[in-house]
Amino acid sequence: MKILFTGGGTGGHIFPIIAVLREIKKIRSKEPIDFFYIGPKDNFQNFLFKEGVKIKNINTGKIRRYWGIKSFFQNLADIFFRIPFGIFQAFWYIFALNPDLIFSKGGFGSLPAVISGWILRVPIFLQESDVSAGFANRILSRFCLEIFVAFPVEKTTGLPAQKMISTGNPIRTKILEVKKEEAKQALKLTNEKPVILILGGSQGAQRINDNILEILPEFLKDFEVIHQCGTKNFQGIKAELKIIVPKQLEKYYHLYPFLDDKNLANAYNAADAVVSRAGSGSIFEISALGKPSILIPLEEAAQNHQLKNAYCYSETGASIVIEEPNFTPHFFLAKLKNLFSDHKRIKNMSAKAKKFSRPKAAQIIAGYIIEYLNQ
Repeated sequence: MKILFTGGGTGGHIFPIIAVLREIKKIRSKEPIDFFYIGPKDNFQNFLFKEGVKIKNINTGKIRRYWGIKSFFQNLADIFFRIPFGIFQAFWYIFALNPDLIFSKGGFGSLPAVISGWILRVPIFLQESDVSAGFANRILSRFCLEIFVAFPVEKTTGLPAQKMISTGNPIRTKILEVKKEEAKQALKLTNEKPVILILGGSQGAQRINDNILEILPEFLKDFEVIHQCGTKNFQGIKAELKIIVPKQLEKYYHLYPFLDDKNLANAYNAADAVVSRAGSGSIFEISALGKPSILIPLEEAAQNHQLKNAYCYSETGASIVIEEPNFTPHFFLAKLKNLFSDHKRIKNMSAKAKKFSRPKAAQIIAGYIIEYLNQ
């Protein structure tokens, strides 16, 4: 049995694929399944390689929906050269591979594989993480049998309702297997103050980092901070810390360039609240652990999907949204202090987060895939 995965090539595409893949392995533990991946080359494919996935990189392009001379010529090059060449590459790879099924995480990186698979009559399943489907997935929805959506069907826009199945967003279930006290010990936390986890997405977030650093000494007087800053930003922030953070407060700040599975699980479980961008992956991991959160949607996100995700989630009462223009250092810190002054609200947000969560999403999707293949 051969299953081919494809996706846009970011952490938000790769990690849900890994979650589904692991559940398929559990269900069919006694029967060998070969896993393959087609997509653009990126820094996250190493995680797939560690799972035993055979990887094929192809050319891909995208359609930029902002106007300008540069974007116009980039679109022409992608539409008439890169995307067709990617489809050509994917077609011959899929023809030779002859997979039983294609699971697409979406994004323009998956377009060549999905179109080629459709031409070759390979069954295609699509997964949409956001409450408002991206432009690529709106196109790809025409070629698939079913679409697994993260948010409720009635909230999800841009996709054919008759194809949608609401499952939640696949998360790495290992994050649910860690106890809070063990996590604090593993991260060498002091246990003296409330713990705040700051996530900037898989690549970090420069504007979040800058605002946090501006108030860091004041921040650390009331909170202990775990901060994923992004690999590119790590050395710069580390050097700046020596200047801005008093010696007596250093033990309350824990800086990481990137949190791997183990450290992320510890960080999530040790935290009393999470500050994050509003990618669907982060939202569903935060909710599965029942953590109160402050979401700061990325302004540049396509179709403003992070803003829509954030407000859809905050409607449950589980989160506070601060739009990026309002994300000023002292306003943010005041919001956080106000939140932790109300223990009843913290407890209520935690309960609402748990109620929203769908921790078995990957298991449900894997079950659908195996059932289809069995038929």
